[in-house]
Amino acid sequence: MTEQRNINGDNDTSFRSEGNRAQHRPTMRIDAHQHFWRYHPVTHDWINAEMTAIRKDFLPADLAPVLARNSIEGCVAVQADQSEQETDFLLALAKENTFIKGVVGWIDLRSQDIEERLAHYKQNRHLKGFRHILQGEEPGFMLQPDFLKGISLLNDHGFSYDVLIFPQHLEAALQLVRHFPQQRFVIDHLAKPGIKDHLIDEWKKGIGAIAEHPNVYCKVSGMVTEADWQNWKPADLYPYLDVVTEAFGTGRLIYGSDWPVCLVAASYDEMIAPVKEYYASFSASEQQKIFGANAMDFYHL
Repeated sequence: MTEQRNINGDNDTSFRSEGNRAQHRPTMRIDAHQHFWRYHPVTHDWINAEMTAIRKDFLPADLAPVLARNSIEGCVAVQADQSEQETDFLLALAKENTFIKGVVGWIDLRSQDIEERLAHYKQNRHLKGFRHILQGEEPGFMLQPDFLKGISLLNDHGFSYDVLIFPQHLEAALQLVRHFPQQRFVIDHLAKPGIKDHLIDEWKKGIGAIAEHPNVYCKVSGMVTEADWQNWKPADLYPYLDVVTEAFGTGRLIYGSDWPVCLVAASYDEMIAPVKEYYASFSASEQQKIFGANAMDFYHL
């Protein structure tokens, strides 16, 4: 493992909301990024032939024992399909399963009735934020006027925004977050660096620049699926953890599993093991932030 140094999250200039509930109740261990679906070959056409292990239903009953085995008390369910039907599906699951503490749904930010739709979803306490699969769009997509208008309305309704991108989108994402210094953003999956091919330099520059904005967090998630699925080893991940830990500090890192997508490369236990090992030398309070408190703060859990 690359030589580490503990980073005191208490001195981090992280964005903090006025309603920081994590300060007022015990911190839970949270998996802040996972998915549920009833598999359909059209809806989930992104699950290609190499990913047959996840071409099936994944529902709360499947995840609950996995979280319990890892002493994780709650999760945040994130959209995998771009429809309001997906958002409503996840909200229904959250209503039925108390361990689902929040939902990151989808909404058409470019819609003419965006304000009406945001007002509608604000009524549901489980809805914490939104996400669009920006990795499937050209970088300029997120800088279109109608998209920016939609983003501009999120903070007033108390919603966060998950940024799902590849490294080539980082420059556009930087411009996006500069527009909205009061909006809570989180970069999903470290912006998907090329771990399999050991690509790090350009990604490091981009992630460092976006981390300078204190309203931007980063999810420690999705690494095994960016590595060599069959042959990855923990040491392949550590240089990337070095970068985001240095850039964001322990006050703006959020653990997530990306279950069940992670199963194409590792079991849940295999996926979480190197993350736990990496941060084992950090203080108990820093580990508490990464594995729960930061998620509670960011998503208002």
